[in-house]
Amino acid sequence: MRLAIISDVHANLEALHAALGDIAGQRVDQIVCLGDIVGYNTESAKCIDLLRQAGAMCVAGNHDRAVAGQITTDAFSSLAARGVAWTRAHLSADDLEYLAGLPLRASIQGELVAVHGALHPDIGCESLRLDSDKLRRLSFNALVAHASRARICAFGHTHQVGIYELRGDRMRMNQEDEVAMSGEAYYLINPGTVGQPRSSERRATYLVLDTALGVIVVRRIDYDAGLTLAKTRRAGLLPRSHIIPSPIRSALRWGARELGRRWYRSSP
Repeated sequence: MRLAIISDVHANLEALHAALGDIAGQRVDQIVCLGDIVGYNTESAKCIDLLRQAGAMCVAGNHDRAVAGQITTDAFSSLAARGVAWTRAHLSADDLEYLAGLPLRASIQGELVAVHGALHPDIGCESLRLDSDKLRRLSFNALVAHASRARICAFGHTHQVGIYELRGDRMRMNQEDEVAMSGEAYYLINPGTVGQPRSSERRATYLVLDTALGVIVVRRIDYDAGLTLAKTRRAGLLPRSHIIPSPIRSALRWGARELGRRWYRSSP
């Protein structure tokens, strides 16, 4: 079975279009979406529609559940909470019902378990980031005991590509863009983010998992980020730093540093 695994679209239509266009050439049997279809950007309804048309198997992310009113935004940043409120006001009843019906976990028997945040714990798993070895170990333990008998768990939420292997008691991260899996190991795999980058990697990223060949491939796709940014700016959903043009931000930073140096030289 060949699976395309995507996550954290965050209402970025341009990025999702680019990712789905690339996936169309990968001869996959199923698209698996690890949640956070909505939030931050402005095209939630169109992204939901595209994924439904593609027949994607989706699980719920914390932004999906917050927009559907299933969890609060108390733990969200002010920017994320603003995006949730804006999105809720701009979705149809059908879209909200779709988000509310997404499961926290889904599985392809014997092949893959899909979650947004973590395979553990039972409550709040969509909001837990697997960003430490300690937490990844706990999700590995849950995978080993999972009723599906799958050896692979796909998770998102961190917005960072990661392929982690547990063989025996040894856990390690693979750095390559193509990883040959061992039949004796368990894997936690993260496709990164389609539409909300949080690192120097600005492209849409996803994974192709071939369970028959035992191979995981990282895919990185360019898209028109400027178009997404312009729509998000017009909606008032960007942080303050994005509202000030880049040259002005640079000049302000330079001026602040120069003022600090002059103050230091003149201090007694």
